[in-house]
Parts: sequence; structure tokens; C-alpha cells
Amino acid sequence: MTDKLRRAAVVAALVFASAGAGFWLRGVLSARAPAPAPAPAALAAADAIQAAFVAAAERVRPAVVHLGTVHVARPRRPPIAPGPFADDPFFKDFFDQFFGRRGPGGPGEFHQPGLGSGVIVDKRGYVLTNFHVVRGADAVTVRLADKREYRGRLVGSDPKTDLAVVRFDPDRELPVATLGNSDALRVGEWAIAIGNPFGLDQTVTVGVVSATGRADVGIASYENFIQTDASINPGNSGGPLVNLRGEVIGINTAIVATGQGIGFAIPANMAKRVMSQLIDRGRVTRGWLGVALQPLTRELAEALGVPGTGGAVVARVYPDSPAAAARLRPKDVIVTFDGRPVEDSHHLQRLAAEADPGRTVTLEIVRERQRRTVELKVGEAPEGPGPSR
Repeated sequence: MTDKLRRAAVVAALVFASAGAGFWLRGVLSARAPAPAPAPAALAAADAIQAAFVAAAERVRPAVVHLGTVHVARPRRPPIAPGPFADDPFFKDFFDQFFGRRGPGGPGEFHQPGLGSGVIVDKRGYVLTNFHVVRGADAVTVRLADKREYRGRLVGSDPKTDLAVVRFDPDRELPVATLGNSDALRVGEWAIAIGNPFGLDQTVTVGVVSATGRADVGIASYENFIQTDASINPGNSGGPLVNLRGEVIGINTAIVATGQGIGFAIPANMAKRVMSQLIDRGRVTRGWLGVALQPLTRELAEALGVPGTGGAVVARVYPDSPAAAARLRPKDVIVTFDGRPVEDSHHLQRLAAEADPGRTVTLEIVRERQRRTVELKVGEAPEGPGPSR
């Protein structure tokens, strides 16, 4: 190796050694240097959001109650067949060991407990909850956030919306939740679910409003659900769904068992209407048009001469109904209800149900490709398990 090559090799080695030492020194210094502190503005924003969640939960939690129910099962007891031993005390004792003694509270009764949630909506002790929480209950216990317990009684229920009102007699001032305007909800807003899942009282979970106006879920006859990914579990039913202002925007009612993060709540505005009627008269009355409806598909809209798919198609007109008196016909397409555009058949069903019986409304319809206006006097929906339109 010539002197020139040796000098070049030494220089290259020194260069690589210097580079390696530089990288090593940089690593040591960066490891010792503290991580940069978050910007004050970012911390302030995070603290504000956290404070909003805490304030909303603290405002509503005292009004959330634990509802304990008891269902008494009374097995059918066959009568003692007449015979020579029918009045024998020994035979009666033997018979009672298998079928239980007659009379209330005997060994033949089985008490099945249940649990759910509710929210206090009135200082007089009115609690809003789900119908399925108290359905068939022989006894209801209301336990407040401070662990005080009261005996509750069912004021009224509405299976068609899965809502019910329970009342207890308070002995002191009660915290009351505020019902907000669910019609103003926007998809993506924060949502807080509060309740007693699996008996774990006063549990708070957080998510967002995933969707509004959900129907065809198969839970109730009248469906207009708020969908949320806030965790809802057995025992949450009847508890409130809350916005960041601490207002109740819905009543938690169901989850999709085969999914994850898919829960449903009854909108607060629907709950207000049902609740006020249950408190005032113990039952719910709804408006009735007297028609069977079908969805307006794109194909039907083209065939019937309706621009777009907004509206509902009359499939059948019931005799002696308000629709029959207004001379509605099958294949009429109802596109507005008293000035409000009809989105679909479910929307028209809700609009009709919310109208007061006896009120006259104006329907805009499309018949044989021509727009017409029809006056209709709303009737009272007949009692029955399904929705009335």
C-alpha cells in the first residue's frame, strides 16, 4: 500500500469515528433532555372539555335512580280431586309439599327480581323509565343516588314507545333532570349515558350521537331512535342519555346484542309528549288517519309521477275512517302533512300520531300525477298492539 493510500484510509477512519461519536453524543443528550411540555392552549382546551363532562355528569347523576322490580310467579295448582282422602289433614300436607300452600305469600310463590334505571323528572316524585323495565312488576322499589329507598307505583305506561312513569312519595326536596330538545341534535355530538348496568349504580359512559331518526329496529311500534356508541348494558334501560349541557336528550332503551357500540335511546321530545299524558291521565291518546302505508320507492315514485322519494304511499283506506271521510284513495302519495314535508312512511306515522284527535289538518297529495290539497279531521287511534296510521 502506498503512502498516499494509507493517508486516505486514515482520513476516512477519522471521519467515520467522528460521525459515530456525534450520533452517540446526540443520543445521550436527547435521552437526558426533558420532553417538551404541552402548549398551554392545548392543556386549557383539554381541561375545558374534561370540565364539561364532569359538570354534565354531576348535574344529572343525582336525579338518576335504581329501579328494582319483583315479579311474583304463582304456579298453577291442580285442585284436590274429590274422594275419601280429600279432607284428610295428612293428605293435604302431602299435597302442599308438592304444589305449595294456598293463599298469598305461601311457598308456592316464586319472586323473580329485576333491575333497571330511571330519571326523576318532577319534584313530586315522578320517574321516567322504560315500559319493559316495569312490565308485569308486582312491586317496584326506587333507590335514589344517596341510597334512600321508596316504594314506587306505576302511574301509566305506553308499550308502543316503550315508556312508563313511576311515582314515589318523597320526604324531602328532590333533584330533577332537565329534558332537552332532541330535535336539535346533530350527529357527532357528545353523548353521556348514565344508569345502573348490572346493578353498578351511577355508572357514566361516554360516546357520540351516531345517528338520529332510526326506525325499523323492531323494539317499539313508534320508533325514532337516537343511535349512540356510549356503552349501554343490561340495567341501563330507562336511564338518561345526556348532552354536554347536562340536558337529557334521550331515554336509553336497547342495544344490538350481536354488535358492539350500537345502542338506542328514545328522543327526549317524544318522551315529553308521552310522559305528560301519562302523568295527566294515565294513558296516551294518538291521532289517526285510517290508512295503511307503504314506502315510496324510486320505482313507485316514477310510476306515480312523484319527483324524488319524499312521501308515503296510501296502500289501503280503512272504512269509516278519517281518511275515508276525506276521500283519500289507494295509490295517493302524501307529500306534506299540515305544511311539513313528509320524509317517509315512518315520518308520516309519527306526524299523525302526534296530532291531537279532532284537529283538522291539510294534506298535500299526488294523485294521478297531479298535486291536490285535502282537508282531514284527525281521529283518535284505536287501542291495539301495532302502530295506527
